[in-house]
Amino acid sequence: MANVRFAVGIQRLIPFLGYHHVLMILIAIAIILLSLLLAGCSSSSPLIPGIFIISFYYQMYTPVYDPTQVDPGVTAAIANLVGDAQLEVRVGYFGVCVNPDGGSFLCSNNVTLLAEQISIDEDPLNLIWVAETFKDSVVFPYLLIVAIVLAFVVFLLLATFPGWHEERDARTGSDVDIKPFPSRPVSQAALALIFISSIFVLVSVLWQHTASVAAAQVAQDFGNGSVRSGVGTSAMVLGWFGFALLIIVTIGLLVMILSIHLLDRLTD
Repeated sequence: MANVRFAVGIQRLIPFLGYHHVLMILIAIAIILLSLLLAGCSSSSPLIPGIFIISFYYQMYTPVYDPTQVDPGVTAAIANLVGDAQLEVRVGYFGVCVNPDGGSFLCSNNVTLLAEQISIDEDPLNLIWVAETFKDSVVFPYLLIVAIVLAFVVFLLLATFPGWHEERDARTGSDVDIKPFPSRPVSQAALALIFISSIFVLVSVLWQHTASVAAAQVAQDFGNGSVRSGVGTSAMVLGWFGFALLIIVTIGLLVMILSIHLLDRLTD
């Protein structure tokens, strides 16, 4: 009986779920994904250390030799200096996470505080300092913050769009469901803002991807045979999915505005 009532309730709700409600849901999901991206490595809470832009960690492996290396023997000196270090450091937009011995991560936006808890033998090549330099000098989170704010403004603008309501037909005397067209200036403003938000997210994600790949390769080459680095898959997925959702909303708003304009011309 409960399942039947639930199904009936859903059937009643669906006709009143407007086109703009779907766009609002997509914007809400995009805001959540981008907020998680910004929150990466900001605390030691579950899953948060797994959202990182780039990671550096000590790991012994066979060095890569190349004719362009003036002193190939430096890899042995680096290996002796690293010793048995196992430290891993991950970088987010507003924080850094450190795992000194393969256990749990320590995360903070105060990198100096993290470094004070690590011994020289655990970080002989100053990977924590390298991570801080990357976070402070390369990472730029403010475009994403502006994009989230703009997306939220568009969410509020879409909430002002008229929904379905009942009106009595003067000719037949029966109630009919009517949905007025949204305001054209509000629709155009929402389209402009969501487009700007999408561009900001695109620039941020491309910047994040390019910078992390380049820094990871340089760091690994510098610590040839002793240091590994990697790009955060979760951060990339969150960023690109957020961008894709905002682009879908942009296209959806554009199609809606053009459709309303076409209907206005046909009814004139």
